[in-house]
Amino acid sequence: MKRLPLLKYCLTAVCFVYATVSFAAQQDPNWDSFVKKYGRYAEKKLKSKGIPGAALSIVNLGNSDYIHAVGRTKARNGQKVNVHTRFRLASVSKTFAGSLAAKLSSDGLIKLDNSVSNYLPDFIGTEYEKNLKVYHLLSHSSGLVPNAYDNLIESRMDYPDIVQKLVTVKPICEPGICYGYQNVMFSLIDDVILKSTNKDYSQWLNEGIFQPLDMVDASLGYEAMVVDSNYALPHVRGKKRWYTAKLKKNYYKVGPAAGVNASASDMAIWLKAQLGQYPEVLSLDALSKQTRPYTRTKKEMYRRVWKKQLNEAYYGLGWRVYNYDNETLYYHSGWVQGYRSDLVVFPHLNIGFSLVLNAETGLINELTTEFINRLLTYKREQTI
Repeated sequence: MKRLPLLKYCLTAVCFVYATVSFAAQQDPNWDSFVKKYGRYAEKKLKSKGIPGAALSIVNLGNSDYIHAVGRTKARNGQKVNVHTRFRLASVSKTFAGSLAAKLSSDGLIKLDNSVSNYLPDFIGTEYEKNLKVYHLLSHSSGLVPNAYDNLIESRMDYPDIVQKLVTVKPICEPGICYGYQNVMFSLIDDVILKSTNKDYSQWLNEGIFQPLDMVDASLGYEAMVVDSNYALPHVRGKKRWYTAKLKKNYYKVGPAAGVNASASDMAIWLKAQLGQYPEVLSLDALSKQTRPYTRTKKEMYRRVWKKQLNEAYYGLGWRVYNYDNETLYYHSGWVQGYRSDLVVFPHLNIGFSLVLNAETGLINELTTEFINRLLTYKREQTI
């Protein structure tokens, strides 16, 4: 696969994160004022649009975490959202799969360069047998048309039966050549991990990520989401107001792609893990592997709200890698019925941002972009 020019950004960025950890404890006396001002702005915007509930988490190494819960779990008669209320992360779940795969690779338990057919016999004898590698699954470079068989995720068909159909689809390019966002193909990492380690994805996620990081509310799957009443229900927009929708099981079929639930408290921990605060869980080597720019995502360059600021766009292992206004960002968004989520890591700045809503609204794009732009302005003014 062609080496990409942004590689220097990613590797430099990750190394810089770890190089700065030793003196990151220096406090910014103006940080609390900055982040609280943004928090008030975000809450005002959310309330003006009637968004039922939100979980906001912002971390800056060496400073206090800003963890803020807004609204209610249900538009009418719901309980108040708190920092331990569970939300669906939708495709932000992919960051957990990417990090876990990078961790297992770093520990020598899986090989990202191995052929998928080494683990999954369904691929033997197909066009994917020799050329489809494990890293292609996680970097959306399998060669399949984008979102292949996502429609079947929303049907009653079981995941193994969807995979049987998937292997018969003719690729539109050789693996590693073109970008095509996937949910079904991405989630095959579950099968790869099981075949490699004799432990499934769910077990590894709990024992390798959630438990050692003390992410006490984080979970995988529908049953874990509804284990008690402290979870945010999904909402869709009607003509005049937000309506509570039924929490659907369909995208929980693809756990690595869209199955994680987490609270605002959990997301603050997850952000700090991405900034190197828990090297015993996610090492420098693992963080480097997950943010290597495997696949150029040219279409992202035309993203409406970021078009003027975006200089480079790639996909790593479950993570998007951007050069935004000359700043490296690691990013992912999520969208499933009734929920929206955004996650941004600023490796050079030792700062992370997460926002999850229990409503399908484009307002999240405005709120995330506003934070990024405010932060870059704030940091650059400090250097003048």
